[in-house]
Amino acid sequence: MKKICVLTGAGISAESGIKTFRDSDGLWEGHDVMEVASIDGWHKNPNLVLDFYNQRRAQLKEVKPNRAHEILAEWQDKYEVTIITQNVDNLHERAGSKNVIHLHGELLKVRSTKNPELVYDWTTDCNLGDLCENESQLRPDIVWFGEEVPLLELAASIVAECEILLIIGTSLVVYPAAQLMYYAPPFAEIIYIDKNPNQSIATNRKIKTIVGSASQCLSEIEAFI
Repeated sequence: MKKICVLTGAGISAESGIKTFRDSDGLWEGHDVMEVASIDGWHKNPNLVLDFYNQRRAQLKEVKPNRAHEILAEWQDKYEVTIITQNVDNLHERAGSKNVIHLHGELLKVRSTKNPELVYDWTTDCNLGDLCENESQLRPDIVWFGEEVPLLELAASIVAECEILLIIGTSLVVYPAAQLMYYAPPFAEIIYIDKNPNQSIATNRKIKTIVGSASQCLSEIEAFI
């Protein structure tokens, strides 16, 4: 089976109605992203951060996977597909994808503020006073700005073994996720799909860029992968 690694960003979920703060004014649902998605923001105002992710969790229940998510799941019947996503939603899984690595954490999980190994599935609101089994406050299981990305090494090892690297719906400006493409082996084909692709990628690798929505482009792409 051909090994396909898919790196997805906010653009693929935007087609389902999930907003991205990088579209225009730098705000994420009306908030400065550093207030709600950074470790400093958490220390400054944990109530605001918890409320923000409670709203995102509620929003997630109102959206559905789009055709792009479904196509990637369907490819599992023909290819060895691993998805490395920067998104914290569960739309890939809901569409049927089985091998999904969440670089930046998962919205439907929370973890202990003192022991990152204590992670719990969580589908309702998380508030101040909600404690883990060791009596420490729970927080969203999200990798915020200012924190390390625990699954980066695993993701890099998967990219290093792929035959095709698909990059979908990402600006390729958020590090360290943006550096993953450089781990692709020399023989791997790299295909970049985005409505507004980053034209200033500093690499000597040949990249096939396709401008358009993920749903539209994935419907047409299989003929040449």
